[in-house]
Amino acid sequence: MAIKTRAYSVDGKREMTIDEFKRWLKKFDNDKDGRISRDELANAIRVSNGGWFTRRKSKRIIRSVDANGSGFIDDNEIKNLAEFAEKHLNVRILHW
Repeated sequence: MAIKTRAYSVDGKREMTIDEFKRWLKKFDNDKDGRISRDELANAIRVSNGGWFTRRKSKRIIRSVDANGSGFIDDNEIKNLAEFAEKHLNVRILHW
């Protein structure tokens, strides 16, 4: 389940729209509760490119993007994760 994007930009970042990012991420919502857990996030990233970060790092990322402190990323917080991905995970979110 690699991140399927339309292209890489000149600077080597994977490009996708926010909707593509959301659809890709929701594929890893194993329990279909509409939220992404630390383990689900770690699995998504590991599968997408052979391991961008470990479970320990995914816990830190959840804490940094989880606005309500629930320990999960929900629909309202996916934008926070997309912003994090742009800064730290070699992704460019296209805003069209």
